[in-house]
Amino acid sequence: MIEKLFDDGPLHFSLLDPDEQDPVDAGEMASSAEAGGTDAIMVGGSVGSVGGLVEETVASVKEETSLPVVLFPPDHGSIAPNADAVFFMSMLNSRNPMYITGFQMMGAPIVRRAGIEALPMAYLPVEPAGESAVGYVSDARPIPRGKPGIALAYSLAAQYLGMRYVYLEGGSGVEEPVPVEMVRAVSEGCDAVLVVGGGINSPERAAERVEAGADVIVTGTVVEGSSDVESTISSLVEAVKG
Repeated sequence: MIEKLFDDGPLHFSLLDPDEQDPVDAGEMASSAEAGGTDAIMVGGSVGSVGGLVEETVASVKEETSLPVVLFPPDHGSIAPNADAVFFMSMLNSRNPMYITGFQMMGAPIVRRAGIEALPMAYLPVEPAGESAVGYVSDARPIPRGKPGIALAYSLAAQYLGMRYVYLEGGSGVEEPVPVEMVRAVSEGCDAVLVVGGGINSPERAAERVEAGADVIVTGTVVEGSSDVESTISSLVEAVKG
């Protein structure tokens, strides 16, 4: 079970968006990320990451690495049966009910038929994620950066609803990641596995959030834009794992 992986934290996950590179390149990037020490490959994240493109990317990653592949789907159309697991996410702070329960209802039978492991997660965009593609498409109400209590309240709601994971999302390529104070508040006040991503483009930023209590650090844009993926990942992993 992929869930057992989270017992060995803190962890680093590399995120690959199938819409940003072809499957062959994704496989090569995943191989370099594995050499750099990343713990898993996440696949998904874009409105263009759907259907066969996701399956081909997953297949390429699995061919080139021995790492677990976890789907990060924007909706039910991005569930690939050849993955190992899926972050089965509900965006609790969206104004659009489709992102809270609608796409989940349509995706659940697909996950069951595929037999992949479902990891129940609250996906919570934090300012300025509302300005990113995910915020625009999902009509999110991003959590204000200066209001860690709101992030904790949403995280506790997720925990009491039975979700075992909380993802604080700062937004792809943002200048400032989720505030350390918010990470600490959620970590200390909630029992869920805490995943943090968005704008973590340096070892220092990764280390600060792990020290504050993050269980998993996710990096995507910094990997996709790197000319030396192995070295980039290696420095991030070293910071995450101390």
